[in-house]
Amino acid sequence: PLSSVGLKLDNISLRIAVALRIGAFVVYEHKCICGATVSSNGHHGLSCRMSAGRQSRHASVNDIIQRALHSAGVASIREPTGLCQDDKRPDGITLIPWAKGRCVVWDFTCPDTLAPSHVNTTSRIAGSAADAAEANKLVKYSDMQNCYDVTPVAIETLGSWGQRGMQFINEIGRKIAEATDEPRSTIFLRQRIMIAIQRGNAACIIGTVPSS
Repeated sequence: PLSSVGLKLDNISLRIAVALRIGAFVVYEHKCICGATVSSNGHHGLSCRMSAGRQSRHASVNDIIQRALHSAGVASIREPTGLCQDDKRPDGITLIPWAKGRCVVWDFTCPDTLAPSHVNTTSRIAGSAADAAEANKLVKYSDMQNCYDVTPVAIETLGSWGQRGMQFINEIGRKIAEATDEPRSTIFLRQRIMIAIQRGNAACIIGTVPSS
């Protein structure tokens, strides 16, 4: 748990992360702010669209990716506009070419491993929800692939990575290692992202509790 590289969890996030991993009780049964019943395992909060933690988890991971690109010497901006004729807006784009003379456009998503719509496949094939989410992102931004290197980054709530996202993050880590002579750069980067997701998971579960 190295605080200097963002790898330290607070007590609540650690407790929830462990409970989710081993299937222990996380919360008392209660009504979510969306009206659904949250069981003691707390799983509903990981995929509830009204839970306050989803936005913080999404923003934290994208912030880590942008700062990692900066450490690798690659300038980037978040949520660029005007790349598509419609209102679609990816999470970020590099301002200099990434590969084959094209800038990379990335879009992060965190599908829930335990969501009712995913659990039938994720219980049999690790990373299936992440791979499906990346495929959906490629379809969503298909009109941009002639001009940009569209890279979806999908990481499930319980830690499985999509293949394209893993390759992208590993490449960023490699570039950071070249720039800083720190051979552990890729490991640290991946760990920072996973810690951010665990914090986000905890915020999602706590965010289902009504303010009263």
